[in-house]
Amino acid sequence: MEKIGIIDLGSNSARLVIVNLFEDGFFMVVDELKESVRLGQDMERDGFLKPQRVAETIKTLKMFKRLCDASGVNRIIGVATEAVRRAKNQRSFLDEIQTSCGVKLRVLTAEEEATLVYRGVINTMDIPKGVILEIGGGSTKIIYYNRRNMLRFATVPFGAVTLTDMFSGEGLKPEEQSAKIEEFFLEKLNEIDWLAEIDPDAQMIGVGGSFRNLFKINKMVHKYPLDVVHNFNLEAEDFYPVYDMIKVLDLDKKKKIKGLSAQRADILPAALAIIKTFITRLGFTNFTFSGSGLREGIMFNQALPSTIDKPILDVMNYSLTTLVKYYGCDEKHVEHVVNLSVQLFKQLRVLHKFPRQYLKVLKVAAMLHDCGMRIKYYNHQRHSCYMILNSTLYGVTHREIVLAAFTACCHKKEDINAYNWNLYRDILQEDDVEIVKRLGVMLRIAESLDRSNAGVVKGINCDILGDSVIMKTEVEGDATLEIRDALAASAEFKKSFRKNLEIL
Repeated sequence: MEKIGIIDLGSNSARLVIVNLFEDGFFMVVDELKESVRLGQDMERDGFLKPQRVAETIKTLKMFKRLCDASGVNRIIGVATEAVRRAKNQRSFLDEIQTSCGVKLRVLTAEEEATLVYRGVINTMDIPKGVILEIGGGSTKIIYYNRRNMLRFATVPFGAVTLTDMFSGEGLKPEEQSAKIEEFFLEKLNEIDWLAEIDPDAQMIGVGGSFRNLFKINKMVHKYPLDVVHNFNLEAEDFYPVYDMIKVLDLDKKKKIKGLSAQRADILPAALAIIKTFITRLGFTNFTFSGSGLREGIMFNQALPSTIDKPILDVMNYSLTTLVKYYGCDEKHVEHVVNLSVQLFKQLRVLHKFPRQYLKVLKVAAMLHDCGMRIKYYNHQRHSCYMILNSTLYGVTHREIVLAAFTACCHKKEDINAYNWNLYRDILQEDDVEIVKRLGVMLRIAESLDRSNAGVVKGINCDILGDSVIMKTEVEGDATLEIRDALAASAEFKKSFRKNLEIL
């Protein structure tokens, strides 16, 4: 295993993530540190990074370096984006950083930055065609991909910090500033000819700190139960009221908004004006948030270099395998339970009649059903439920995460707490509790059929005869324990499927 530090120096903030790289192409973030440095502030006047901002950046990077040294980081990858890219004093700044902090920064080209953002998104989201809007402090990137191939990108050299600076000194009211930013950014969008080429089915994906803050505000306003930014979907009709509320407030009032970072309060209206202009101009009725971007793009480059040429095909499986390894689950047992679960799902389809999307839910639950043992064996199904709800899972929707979590909670017995279930009622649908119970009993049987973790039961064949399901097992060795354990679920099976269960 190798431990690396990734420093991302933007126009608004500096971020450090510490990442464990595993030999088989997986990685896990183990620490993070962020500071608002506003490096790009006031650059529009003369194109120079200001001494106060440089001093704050040096102080921050020294702190990052100390944390890396204390954490046993093997190497540091440092990148700088728009502010440093445009700075007339770029060379002297980079030299000073290396001398003072012992950190070498590489200035990314606009294309390199867009490509890394794209890789961070495409390897963590199951969206085949999309338009990525990444809002930084000094620039805004628009990236269009189709069939998981990056086709076009554009960098608008104005972001939340620079647009705030441009329109804050004119004696305008807050709402007038926002209107000016909307008008200005629309002009910039109209200069990008290829926007007309975008497939009407493409989905919008939002990347960056402003989107993360927007999620936190929405979470507070609507009491959203999941604390997961990645794959959160926001309807335009729910975005506009938030924007209309924020854009009229003065700075002191904005700082009091729950969920809004005080360090971002002054620049968020500009970011929201960008979003409003973008969705209006391109006709998007909703957009999905990505918790991954440039830094994740670097992580994939380092952990799995093959993604430089070709993105991950099965995003969900890659993510699940990462968690199985990280949580220390028995990988052979996990694989066996997944295979048996899939067989059960397919052979009982005539009874449950679930569409294929629920097989996806069952796979997530089967892969992570035992992860709660990382906390404690006793009642580990409940710990597994909690961990699934709070893990970083790629390629699955928030509803699928909740369904999978409660399905995993049922792998020992039907264990759905009404209070906990009701916490997620706004994400779930009316029939979901019955769906979970059916998926849960399938998972329980599959897990029981590998009770000894020895892979004795190689396969199953189900015959539906009258009021009974006859489950014939293909075994190598003594499967007495496995069949006994599986039959313990027969009462729950009958309640869910209205059939008696026999196992041979």
